[in-house]
Amino acid sequence: MGGNKVQVKRLQQQRAGLRRRMMKSTDTRLKATDRTKTDPKKSKNDEPKISERPQGSSAMFFQYNTQLGPPYHILVDTNFVNFSIKNKLDIIKTMMDCLYAKCIPYVTDCVVAELEKLGQKFKLALRIIKDPRFERLHCMHRGTYADDCLVQRVTQHKCYIVATNDKDLKRRIRKIPGVPIMNVAMNRYVIERMPDAFEPMAKK
Repeated sequence: MGGNKVQVKRLQQQRAGLRRRMMKSTDTRLKATDRTKTDPKKSKNDEPKISERPQGSSAMFFQYNTQLGPPYHILVDTNFVNFSIKNKLDIIKTMMDCLYAKCIPYVTDCVVAELEKLGQKFKLALRIIKDPRFERLHCMHRGTYADDCLVQRVTQHKCYIVATNDKDLKRRIRKIPGVPIMNVAMNRYVIERMPDAFEPMAKK
């Protein structure tokens, strides 16, 4: 009797091992005809859902932004002008020293309005951005919040570098692919996220 029990137990273990080794219906080694058409684990509602995604900019087709290149178009923020004055930096000359190419600074109506609101203390900054070498961009939206205006512009047009020292604005710009940031640091201008194709020779 004892021998029979051992044999039965051995047979049960062998069958259990065979069951474990059996291929699942979803196994890639099986041919399409051998697979079961319906998977019991999947419900009837598990059909692929169509989701809409915003269309990416055509400038970002390659690894870097193809619209960036000399002459560089630089969107200037309010505090960037103020930091440049504090560090006694000539904005256009220092930009060209940083990028080794011609630079065209741009100011929006929002930035001008912000500086006008700040009063007499920032009269010099207002006079600098009204220089004819600065290109003026007219805003079509309501309000004078410059950060939203700059973010909206660089999202739509990938040809700009954003010049700012505002931490919150820099955090927002970093989320937009292909938009480099220029800021004032250590008494000079520093560029971040600039593609290798247009990397200034100063960094080599």
